[in-house]
Amino acid sequence: MANKLLVLQSDFGLVDGAVSAMIGVALQEDPSLGIHHLTHDITPYNTFEASYRLFQTVEYWPEGTTFVSVVDPGVGSSRKSVVALTKTGHYIVTPDNGTLSYIKQNIGIEAVREISEVENRRRNTELSYTFHGRDVYAYTGAKLASGHISFDEVGPLLSVEDILELPVVETQLENNRVCGAIDILDVRFGSLWTSITRDEFYSLTPEFGDRFEVTIYNNDMLVYQNQVTYGKSFADVRLGQPILYINSLYRVGLAINQGSFAKAYNVGVGPNWHIEIKCLGD
Repeated sequence: MANKLLVLQSDFGLVDGAVSAMIGVALQEDPSLGIHHLTHDITPYNTFEASYRLFQTVEYWPEGTTFVSVVDPGVGSSRKSVVALTKTGHYIVTPDNGTLSYIKQNIGIEAVREISEVENRRRNTELSYTFHGRDVYAYTGAKLASGHISFDEVGPLLSVEDILELPVVETQLENNRVCGAIDILDVRFGSLWTSITRDEFYSLTPEFGDRFEVTIYNNDMLVYQNQVTYGKSFADVRLGQPILYINSLYRVGLAINQGSFAKAYNVGVGPNWHIEIKCLGD
């Protein structure tokens, strides 16, 4: 059941009135809503990043919280507009364009409904095709968060299996190495967050203070190779030194103590950025 909390995410930034318009639409529906912001600095059009930031955040909000995520490169096209009910009891209002991938894979989705734009679109916006974030998503999210509509009233049920999912890089495990992808950055600090889970990394039976050979490729091009210490946190190595650690989502991270790993080595993110962690001496 919705709890009057509405959390917004987009790639709009805050340099114009787009986010403010979404807030206004929500408050017109219910001035008592608690409106909060996940981020509006998603890289433009990057649905993978939108998916990851939801996964990073959703479970830490009270059950019944409604999230509106608008990263919508297909706005005005035939892509569906949906609301997902997660297995943790949260609602996510979003285009069906891959944004739900990480939620489905890591948290679980109980049900998905297609937004009926006949019932759940702001009046007199039918001829506007480029700002569904305001006219459909913020509006529907506010109606749901306020309890003015139920989940059943969002629109018809869709198959959870049929929602669009982005491709996932499978972790490769061998006796002395583990390989995955660099999913995303801890943006402010430039740390790399990989797709390798703590459990997968622990197949190498690491101990704090152990050193591993870390290799990063962009497709087949070698970008970085060095011996890196595994530690609990950044202070376990000297300033400017690299460190392997387990991040707050129980994924392997790679950082520089008080520096940006991404900037230092010009490392990007995505399925073409591969990372290999290898035990030394093998």
